[in-house]
Amino acid sequence: MLCNSGAPCDSKGEPLPQKPVATKPSHPPFRTEPPASAPESPWAPSADKVAFDLAHFLFSEAQMSGKKINTLLEIWATDKAKDGGRVPFYDSSDVYKTIDASVLGEVNWETFNIKYDGPRPEDNTPEWMSAEYEVCFRDPLKVARNMLANPDFKEEIDYCAKRDFLDGTRRLKDFMSGDWAWSQSSKIAKDLGTHGLAFVPVILGSDKTTVSIATGDNEYYPLYMMLGNHHNNVRRAHRSAVAVIGFLAILKTDRQHKDSVKFRKFRRQLFHASLARILQTLKPVMTNPEVTMCADGQFRRAVYGLGPYIADYPEQALLACIVQGWCAKCTAPSGDLERNCISIRRWCEHTEALVEALDLGTLWDEYGIVGDIVPFMNDFPRADIHELITPDILHQLIKGTFKDHLVDWVVELLSLQHGSTRGEAVLAEIDRRIAAVPPFTGLRRFPQGRGFKQWTGDDSKALMKVYLPAIDGLVPSDVVRTIRAFLEFCYLVRRNVQTPETLKQLEEAMERFHDYRIVFQETGVRVEGFSLPRQHSLRHYHDATFEFGALNGLCSSITESKHIKAVKEPWRCSSRFKALGQMLKTNLQLDKLAATRVDFISRGIIDKTHPCKCASCAKNPIKFHLILIAKRRPCKPEDDGAVSGPRRPPHIKLASRSSIGSDPVSECQHEYHPTGIYDELDNSTFNGLLRQFIRDQLNSEMPSLHLTKLPEFTDPIYVHYSAAATFYAPSDPSGIQGMRKEHIRATPSWRGGPPCFDCVLVKSGVQSEDSPHPPYDIARVFMFFSFTFCDIQYQCALVHWYEWLEDHPDEDTGMWVVGRRGGKAALTIIPLQRILQAIHLIPMFGTHHVTRTLTAAKSLDEYCIFYVNKYADHHAFELLHSRSS
Repeated sequence: MLCNSGAPCDSKGEPLPQKPVATKPSHPPFRTEPPASAPESPWAPSADKVAFDLAHFLFSEAQMSGKKINTLLEIWATDKAKDGGRVPFYDSSDVYKTIDASVLGEVNWETFNIKYDGPRPEDNTPEWMSAEYEVCFRDPLKVARNMLANPDFKEEIDYCAKRDFLDGTRRLKDFMSGDWAWSQSSKIAKDLGTHGLAFVPVILGSDKTTVSIATGDNEYYPLYMMLGNHHNNVRRAHRSAVAVIGFLAILKTDRQHKDSVKFRKFRRQLFHASLARILQTLKPVMTNPEVTMCADGQFRRAVYGLGPYIADYPEQALLACIVQGWCAKCTAPSGDLERNCISIRRWCEHTEALVEALDLGTLWDEYGIVGDIVPFMNDFPRADIHELITPDILHQLIKGTFKDHLVDWVVELLSLQHGSTRGEAVLAEIDRRIAAVPPFTGLRRFPQGRGFKQWTGDDSKALMKVYLPAIDGLVPSDVVRTIRAFLEFCYLVRRNVQTPETLKQLEEAMERFHDYRIVFQETGVRVEGFSLPRQHSLRHYHDATFEFGALNGLCSSITESKHIKAVKEPWRCSSRFKALGQMLKTNLQLDKLAATRVDFISRGIIDKTHPCKCASCAKNPIKFHLILIAKRRPCKPEDDGAVSGPRRPPHIKLASRSSIGSDPVSECQHEYHPTGIYDELDNSTFNGLLRQFIRDQLNSEMPSLHLTKLPEFTDPIYVHYSAAATFYAPSDPSGIQGMRKEHIRATPSWRGGPPCFDCVLVKSGVQSEDSPHPPYDIARVFMFFSFTFCDIQYQCALVHWYEWLEDHPDEDTGMWVVGRRGGKAALTIIPLQRILQAIHLIPMFGTHHVTRTLTAAKSLDEYCIFYVNKYADHHAFELLHSRSS
């Protein structure tokens, strides 16, 4: 039994009675010091709700400049003056002053300087030796206290390590369900005085980012902090669970000195010394627990520990003090990372023993150890940098192995097999296939194929979803199977919940990838073999999942996406001159606004709905006019598909008319009388299908009902151009509880362009449990409509069916194959609630060439056989992979 249970205590650290009563905090969450006197207004420091909403909108949402804020307030004040009213703020400085007045979430920025103090040459001293390097940081302990006390997380936080089982099967999900947190808690529990405390792992991440290429080399080096106690979905959704706690110094020099031994050594020393200095306030509470307020309003005795560090490979080498080309986790030799030998895991005691016994040259050549640098974690208890280097899905798998290796290897293979000219023709064919992929909600389009220069992580993720069908038939089958195995590994490792069974599938996919990739060596693309650190890292994902839980909660995509709010947007709001100081202030003000809003929610004076959602804009004419003045289009609801709110059963809803004031924003449905529909659809076909649908719906109540003709409708029939399916998909972009929304389109013109009729998964009417196919039917929606008959409202879809063509998935791509159904049974009207969600179909191109006139909008009509794309998103993979494995 685990002794560190995270049990509540009183403000002095004494255990509470058996039935603990929530202790009222002595100060509101995020408050660093209590106010001198009680505020007169519950909205302090804002005057009222309107003032707070306006400040939040202008500063956090619209990100308006001070000049534009002044213009807006002048226009508003002029209008208010007619009625003798006043605006909430006089000018932009009044807005900033109000934000700054809050003490909630306040953790001020500090700085320290580091300077080179080693030997220098007598003449021509490099500039980097004389310069002072400033590091900006915030106290990580204060930031951690704010995170723990944030009531927004009270349902999404674990105060102790846990083992999660369902029906006897272990489930690895959130960070605290992994073995590492359990092992750390067991080590702490050896001290009897620590029993009952909460264990708080501090997760770090850093990554350089460029804010602007066009205006010069503007690089920043943010350091981020998270807590392992928060559930993975909280870290992925950011909110206040990911905080920037530092901006590290970037050491640069001219071309003459950049490869010098002294420069490289000082660059490593600067990095490790900076981290040790920033984190020093955590060291005392790693051995001596402190009493802290928690999100549920209870006090707990908390002991901290350094947890995983999220970084890409070059930074992993820097962190672990190893030579580039070696593995930071094990001692596999850099020249042959994949040879069949047993490599021992690195650990700090072993490294220290080697450093004491061997000279620097031997350490470098034989073990890949940089022996004259001490990792910063060595200064902290229970911290081993080799153990805490985490797998990096974004850089190792998506950007590294897929984009930088496999895609480039296919290009080289085609050139070797067909020659330069013919190889380029085949690549052009692949590009046309990618461009002809049917549209799908949330799928990035590639109108010109994959031939673009600036690749982002999102570009690589989008290409992964459509690449396999595009190369099928144009490259050897072993190449297709190599990429299939790798894609399956990527999607399996991104699961929200892992079990021993899914990890077994992960290992099997990795072994298939290693077996099939030999084709690139045999064809001359990789004659030198596969000693590649990013591909070698796949071997550590299985064990890392047992250590840290589902790895999608420790991906560098979390920190990279945080760059936008913490670095890029604050930089754009700055004057661009000595911008860092302005960026630090902006980050502090954003934290104060977020903390103030959470405080208002916890006190019940505002609801949890975000103040700037479209529904709020529609109800608040002032806010809508502010959007227009700011020249911003009305915000699109749930742009990325994320849905806030609790987990609910899947459901689907037809689109309806939507407007703000009297101006329609979009026309999502049209009204027809039954005779009007006949002008656009085949009269006899639609008449018969609708009659059959009504008869089927009423047959249970009126068995003797025989409809020989379409009955008369007293109300019109409404034709809708889309529907929204909401379902639980935690591995995809989703809300904090894992709910996601996607739009299914059935419109004669999408966004003023060609028609768009999406395909859907439909609940199967009748299917045996022994059926080899997935338990769904697949159809294409040609019309959503609703009507009322006999005082009952019906919501329906006119669909065209597809049928499964094989009893197993395609052996090369691993995807199921379907074909369009023919005959009278091809078209049917079904109840809307039979539809589960959208599904993506991609034509089976085979060896046939795609015509230059084929567009994405026409491909579902031009082809008859399709792959069911299980790589379209993680939820589709979950639904379709189990039957194909």
